[in-house]
Amino acid sequence: MEKHIEQYLVREIKKRGGVAYKFSSPSHRGVSDRVVCLPGQTWFVELKQPKGKLSALQVLFAEEMEWLGQRYICLWSKEDVDKWLNEIA
Repeated sequence: MEKHIEQYLVREIKKRGGVAYKFSSPSHRGVSDRVVCLPGQTWFVELKQPKGKLSALQVLFAEEMEWLGQRYICLWSKEDVDKWLNEIA
């Protein structure tokens, strides 16, 4: 399910002229799944299946991004993707 949400996110970002880079950082576990770049803004995006939850390291990453003034969001469904994109675009 999470894979389908991620594929949907990538398609929707591309439709809006952006890119959704797959992100991994072997030495820093807990980083977001995607780095989404849209015109004029960059987001760290974590994707979860509807009943999924953030790990402790993912919570720490989200808090660190907030402290650094970065844009971060966790999305649990295609509907969340649509709502988020409608709010920021």
